[in-house]
Amino acid sequence: MNLIVLVLIAALPLFPFLHPGLPITHDGADHVARIANFYQNLSEGNLIPRWAANLNWGYGHPILMFLYPLPSYFASLFHFLSFSFIDSLKIVFALGFIASGAAMYLWLKNFLDKYAAFFGAILYMFAPYRFVDLYVRGAIGEHIAFIFPPLLLYFLLKLSQDSKNKLFYIAGVSLSFSFLILSHNAISLMFIPFIALYIIYLFYLKKNKKFLFLCFLSILLGLGLSFFFWFPAFFEGKYTLRDIVTEGEYIKRFASPISLIFGKWSFGGSGIFSTQIGIIHLIIALISPVVLLKLFKEKSKLLLFFVLTLFYFLFSSFLLLKESNIIYQSITTLQKLQFPWRFLSTVVFSSAILGAFSIYILNKRYQKMVLLLLVLLTLGLSFPYWKTNGYFQKGDKFFSNIYKGTTDTGESSPIWSIRFMEKSAKATIEVISGEASFEKLQRKSTYHSYQVNVLSETARVRENTLYFPNWIVLVDGKETPIEFQDPANRGIITFYVSQGKHKVELLFKDTKLRTVSNVISFTSLLTLVLLFGFHLKLKYEKANN
Repeated sequence: MNLIVLVLIAALPLFPFLHPGLPITHDGADHVARIANFYQNLSEGNLIPRWAANLNWGYGHPILMFLYPLPSYFASLFHFLSFSFIDSLKIVFALGFIASGAAMYLWLKNFLDKYAAFFGAILYMFAPYRFVDLYVRGAIGEHIAFIFPPLLLYFLLKLSQDSKNKLFYIAGVSLSFSFLILSHNAISLMFIPFIALYIIYLFYLKKNKKFLFLCFLSILLGLGLSFFFWFPAFFEGKYTLRDIVTEGEYIKRFASPISLIFGKWSFGGSGIFSTQIGIIHLIIALISPVVLLKLFKEKSKLLLFFVLTLFYFLFSSFLLLKESNIIYQSITTLQKLQFPWRFLSTVVFSSAILGAFSIYILNKRYQKMVLLLLVLLTLGLSFPYWKTNGYFQKGDKFFSNIYKGTTDTGESSPIWSIRFMEKSAKATIEVISGEASFEKLQRKSTYHSYQVNVLSETARVRENTLYFPNWIVLVDGKETPIEFQDPANRGIITFYVSQGKHKVELLFKDTKLRTVSNVISFTSLLTLVLLFGFHLKLKYEKANN
């Protein structure tokens, strides 16, 4: 019953999605264009989309290799079910919001109580930053990522408790961890320390080395499932402008102490939109010493976990401020997170747990009354944020045809190209020198083919696609060298064709690294299926004995 009420409450701020069109946000339209290119790849048989053919004025872009694919898989499923690209994205946003609260409730209820879990879930969903992601930034990756930390921790908890269904919980940990990584690269890194602390805490309670081994196995399997994405993204990032574009960017993006407490609601960009933690969330943090004292007096086993959560809240809050720059300079990986205010994700998460504890320690006689009051206050204070800045209405063709942008800030552009192309090419294939005519045969995301008739002794040809490793050119089935660093044709695929009629094909193939990554992910998926199948077999045999 509590879960049903929670879902109904979670639906309240989602009514703006019922309005036709896409809420105007910083990234919303770009996400739709990216999803359209992602879906095109899937429909052409590319199960792991890596090349967005229609982005960047039609020159293509490798952004699908580097930006979190899970939301695009989800949205593609809804588009396959005949929803428009815009509606598919809106459905993913809405379901993601509800699912995050349900996941938090499920986890907290298993070690606190249903009232504490309910309040924790409300705090998790109705923090101001959640509505920044939803209606200001339109940050689908970060938004979806909120589902998986509590879900992962739930499966870890059950893995430590239940000896009969371990295979099922191993699968749950693996899938949740892989989905967290596939939801958002940076957010997953922010949560990994807390996940590690939680595993250590559970081991401290159980003193069971087998549990540690099963955790290691589950996390390893989760890394394997997501290997197809994060491994090539990490190692092939050296071919992009990533480190150039994002260098030093973080230093401009710290929040001020006052902005964490008060902040005018705005639909502006970074440094303008609100970075407030939330009044109720801050009050909860302030009364944490009271909760701490009560848990200490009761000698509760939950004391250590509460301390770890409080520490994570305080540390995450500190990382929002410029005073923490010494840490960013010491741990340079933090700089690659780009925006320190992203740590509001872990602040919201940890404050929701602290809030659940504040209800848990209350006398049962007062729990319901205090819970009702705090829920109403939380909803009331967040109500002004349940709105959009207007709507953007375009049909599917707008997003599936040539799209002007790269859908990022240019950090995924090849290092040998310019950051953004400025206009569409006159044709998909052109002559640079010599004389030739062309007939387009086929053009898919990762396969282009032409009939080329060269009238001069030789012709230098430009196929207006950005080069990225492993684009190859075949002339009559034989690979021919590509030139892409000519300053006059910077980053564009060019090649020579001899006199006569030829079939020219361009293919975007996987590098060895991508192929190995795909194999590891497929092997991990097969292992997961076998584990789950074995679990079902054991359940069936037990039921029939």
